[in-house]
Amino acid sequence: MSQQILLAAPGALDSDTHAFVLLGFLAFIVPILFICVLSGPERDRVNEFYTAGRRLKPLRGALVLSGVYLPTAAVLGNTGSVAVFGYDGLFMTLCTALSLGVLLLLARPLRERAGYTLGDTFALRAPGPGARIATAVVTLSVCVPVMVVQLSGAGATTTALLGMTGPGAEKTAIVMIGALVVCATAFGGMRGTVVIQAIKTVVLLGAALTVAAVLLHRFHWNTDALIDAAGQGSGRPAGYTRPGLRYAGSSDGAGTLDFIGLMITIVLGVACLPHVALQLSTAPDAATARRTVRHTIGIVASFCLMTALMGFAAAALVGAPTIIAADPGGNSALLLLTGELAGGASAGANGALLVALVSSAVFLTTLAAVASITLAAAGAIAHDLYTKALLRGRTTEGREVAAARLASAGVGALCIVLAVWVQGWNVLFLTAMSLAVAASCLLPALVYSVFWSGYTRAGLLCTLYGGLLCAVGLQICSPVFSGNPLALFPEWRIDWFPLQTVVLVSIPAGFLFGWLGSLVGRHGAPPGRRA
Repeated sequence: MSQQILLAAPGALDSDTHAFVLLGFLAFIVPILFICVLSGPERDRVNEFYTAGRRLKPLRGALVLSGVYLPTAAVLGNTGSVAVFGYDGLFMTLCTALSLGVLLLLARPLRERAGYTLGDTFALRAPGPGARIATAVVTLSVCVPVMVVQLSGAGATTTALLGMTGPGAEKTAIVMIGALVVCATAFGGMRGTVVIQAIKTVVLLGAALTVAAVLLHRFHWNTDALIDAAGQGSGRPAGYTRPGLRYAGSSDGAGTLDFIGLMITIVLGVACLPHVALQLSTAPDAATARRTVRHTIGIVASFCLMTALMGFAAAALVGAPTIIAADPGGNSALLLLTGELAGGASAGANGALLVALVSSAVFLTTLAAVASITLAAAGAIAHDLYTKALLRGRTTEGREVAAARLASAGVGALCIVLAVWVQGWNVLFLTAMSLAVAASCLLPALVYSVFWSGYTRAGLLCTLYGGLLCAVGLQICSPVFSGNPLALFPEWRIDWFPLQTVVLVSIPAGFLFGWLGSLVGRHGAPPGRRA
């Protein structure tokens, strides 16, 4: 994100307002972090650290799961997508809510088979260290790239909101945020994460409601006038309310397939993310888990509606060209809209409060998202790799919790270093790759494990490793990695795969690998050992 463009854009705030925002920001965030740390488990119990004792009731669980489902990428990215791509952005936002329908179908069997990680779930089908190692590899392959994107975006967003400029400020913000997350996760565990996720959801909904009310008042509560103004501000009024803007530069066939692939990636990938599945294990039973997901659908759908309104208002009041100039991915839309609604350089006390509220919501969203992902990654390392695969369960609960805390610190440090290293790069494709890996590996493995009695250990390993190699390999060979001005490495030319989204190939491949692996495994195993 270009800080110079963002801070010089219409709606940018003056230095006095930024100082006020900083004071309000610190006064709000610091107590919440203390509450998060103090909410940690009193004793080193594995059940408390990973699942908060499995005591979350449906409403509180829904607030927490909604927080997990609304990371920074969804909050900022969906608003920007609606502002820049109109109709296509609306569909992308809708897919976030539709993904909860997939999770609703999986909630009961996942909770009935829940342990502390996905490795525990798959170990019921394929005991032994091999399945746990494969699950841990896939979990880390999903979690680490998402954390890098979250931290990288958090550095740019936080410095913009607080009025700081320069790559040094962004890297400092990344290190600060990463350190806070590591402390919150290591000391708070799942109980601390539950607290920060619930608070984050309430603050985020409050901020979105406030922004939506202010912008609707600006347009005299006339949504038709808002949408018309958004079309004019987009610079492409004829196509703004029609499909096709998201992949307008692609050929008709490739653009359509990419858009379908993107929808499938969001709907299936988000539902199968490791930290989402881990959150279901905090419910006391399967019936509660399903009620939690049903409540979550209402909360997330309400937020998606407000996201659409904020996206339209950003296009109408700021303009899509200005948003794209600040950030080609559109993630600056909400920040620019907030500055415009606050009054820009002439913002008064009410405007500064609005910016402080949105700043706190965005910062809490980043902290909560990274904390949940860190906990899932730490569980894969400490529980699956260290306790089960390496020590074969011969350890104490205290030592495993200590290992999980060290793993949290290690994963956090790695992601901080990577986020600082790639600062300024276009790494948004990493989010799509992580979702593709989840949809291509974990979805087939979960579906087969739950619904197919003939699924074997060999099939599970083929699904996890085959789906991982297929999704990552195709993504590396796609136009989002090289051969495109907006690619990660635009000067490289290894983009032989024509589509930007890979799930139309990788998801069927994951299911095929699992079926073939189970078929070959059954025929190759001795009669007494066939699953």
